[in-house]
Amino acid sequence: MMTFAAVLQLLVALGFVSIPLVRHRYGREAGVAAVRELERQGVPARILKENNISFDASGHETIVPATVALIMTALAVLNLMGNHWGQVLSWIFQPLVLAGNVLILYSQLTAATSVRKAFERKGDPMLRRVDVPALLKAAESGFPSWVMPGLQNVRHTVVMGGSILVLVALISA
Repeated sequence: MMTFAAVLQLLVALGFVSIPLVRHRYGREAGVAAVRELERQGVPARILKENNISFDASGHETIVPATVALIMTALAVLNLMGNHWGQVLSWIFQPLVLAGNVLILYSQLTAATSVRKAFERKGDPMLRRVDVPALLKAAESGFPSWVMPGLQNVRHTVVMGGSILVLVALISA
């Protein structure tokens, strides 16, 4: 059972690595599309940088998924080796990964609302003019069609389903 759990943990790690890889490869195009949309709306593109909005693999967009992938890989190795700490640490980290991915999914589903509210809190009339759904849709168009929703849905399925199955494997072990 622990070999099964370890394989799933490696798949979860790959799911998390896919985030920065895709953003690294296509994020620039997404940013260019977002800038074009802002220009179409008559809003200066500088608002993206001023509000820390990027579509590439910078900052937390790489650090967080890479850290999760490293933890999942370490747990998989421990579990493949039959090390007791693999099971113990899996009971700690696997539910955190599952909960974290639920938060990622929620943030993706509420992105337009969240960005709009953040812009409103700034009190800047220029930000209030931004058609946020159009901006996000334009940015999304910078990624290949297989990324959204295709890869996103596969990644969520692998991470959430895999995490649940790891927990089932831990119960059965």
